[in-house]
Amino acid sequence: MAKVYYSISEVSKITLLPVSTLRYWEDNLTQLQPYKNEKGKRFYTESDIELVKRIKFIRDNMKITRIEAIQKELNHDLKSTDARQRATELLKRVRQQLVDIRSKI
Repeated sequence: MAKVYYSISEVSKITLLPVSTLRYWEDNLTQLQPYKNEKGKRFYTESDIELVKRIKFIRDNMKITRIEAIQKELNHDLKSTDARQRATELLKRVRQQLVDIRSKI
């Protein structure tokens, strides 16, 4: 059975992002709003983690760094961004497979 909620430190490890970046994005991007209990502890769902990965893709691969521009990209073109993200991840896996094959020759 898959895990339902993840702590901010678990999300940090999964996404390779600092906790401070996750908190900053949460404070500045309306789409990223993980559940918080009465003590303020964050609980991320799988969809929250996918959103974090999408934001990271926009920042790192699309080179969109201003928070307002990331917000606009998330609002404007979610499907296009998602398709580009999937294509980039597929190309990275294929590239790694080619490197692995070449090293065996």
